[in-house]
Amino acid sequence: MTTIPPPADQSTSPCDCGAAAGALGMCADYYHAILAEEQADPEMYRWHAPVVCAYLLQHPSQAHAKYLDGQFRQLQLLLDRGLEAMLRVAAHQVARNRARTGYDMAPLEAYEALPEGGPPGRFGASFSGLPVRAGSFVADGHQAYGRSVEAVVGATVRAWLDLPR
Repeated sequence: MTTIPPPADQSTSPCDCGAAAGALGMCADYYHAILAEEQADPEMYRWHAPVVCAYLLQHPSQAHAKYLDGQFRQLQLLLDRGLEAMLRVAAHQVARNRARTGYDMAPLEAYEALPEGGPPGRFGASFSGLPVRAGSFVADGHQAYGRSVEAVVGATVRAWLDLPR
């Protein structure tokens, strides 16, 4: 298990997603700690795509705007059909990329497009609120970690869908 070091800067100013710093620092500190820890834990790594999509949708200034709509739709797929369905769609996309046949939006067409006018100013759950125990995000088990990530995903989708249209 990877031990997560404390961040260099324990800033108390809100993150660009509106969240306050947590025990590890700002959301970026949590995000990078998750990415590091999941490299040594295949079960935790299954949540990689939802983590990346949710983080970038909560912090779109760090993302490529052209991908945000697809990421938003992937999170809706996760909430609608579960992690296994999202992983199957992701594997399908990777296979298409390897064959150089382009991105296939068909599996995601049923889901809402990313609303205009974002990003939301706040989210009901953020990365800096994820539980870290004994230096790990999975100390309470992989199911608990998955539920925590899913809560951030749900809050991300809700905040974007709640934007005035």
